[in-house]
Amino acid sequence: MDLARETSDTGRFVRQPNRFTTRIEEGGEHPPEAGRYQLYASYACPWAHRSLIVRELLGLQEVVGVTIVDPIRDERGWRIPGGDPVSGAEFLSELYLATDPGFEGRYTVPCVWDAKAGVLVTNDYPQITLTLETAFAPWHAEGAPGLYPAALRAEIDALNEQIFHGLNNGVYRAGFATSQEAYEEAVTDVFATLGTLEERLADRPYLHGDALTESDVRLYPTLARFDAVYHSHFKCSVRRLTDHPALWAYARRLYAIPAFRDTTDFDHIKRHYFVTQRNINPTGIVPLGPEIDWTAP
Repeated sequence: MDLARETSDTGRFVRQPNRFTTRIEEGGEHPPEAGRYQLYASYACPWAHRSLIVRELLGLQEVVGVTIVDPIRDERGWRIPGGDPVSGAEFLSELYLATDPGFEGRYTVPCVWDAKAGVLVTNDYPQITLTLETAFAPWHAEGAPGLYPAALRAEIDALNEQIFHGLNNGVYRAGFATSQEAYEEAVTDVFATLGTLEERLADRPYLHGDALTESDVRLYPTLARFDAVYHSHFKCSVRRLTDHPALWAYARRLYAIPAFRDTTDFDHIKRHYFVTQRNINPTGIVPLGPEIDWTAP
């Protein structure tokens, strides 16, 4: 990753904006259709992980295709092992440049390719899961959870914003900070947010009560990576996830659900962060551990 592009003068990490933000929606240029769209994702990336979880939870495996990229990224970006069967691309960058030849910046996952139009429609990761939950509702499996119910959307959106700024992106703000002040500011936000969520989950199984929602999907990927990567690699070392009893029980509760467990690949996660981000880990050595039992009741 080109850290210089996303670092402010005060040493704060400033995430690059999403380049492609077209909606997949009825009446638009890219309407929802079964078999038309391909999701490009990495098991290592927390933003992509959410999309994989939602696709599985809603039973959209035969509706929206998926291509998994290699966890090790170099200056050419994400590699597609064996080449992409849909587009023929060997690197995700080819899809970005086919859509916008002048694109400069990181080639990010998740993103969605419209095979009929031959363009990338979106790499707007906050919107991708919402699109799967709403625009693709006619294809949801029978009994699939309602992750974004209309009656709770305002509450879900508000909590999602808090989780993003304090935790999802907060760990990156800590890990990529290049000044002590920026680092301490970010880490303080991370653990304040964890504390708030610990209290929230003390008397409920999920973030909004008894039912799984989009907020749970957004929180889980950060929790899954916390002790394995963020605690050491990003210096979020005040406490571990396992030091938060309610959050740790909640994380294991989610891991027990196949859509969460089957898309959680700790090998991909650790190799990506420790090998790819040489600005933080120059040797590229992948640490052993931690020894954590995610299947414990």
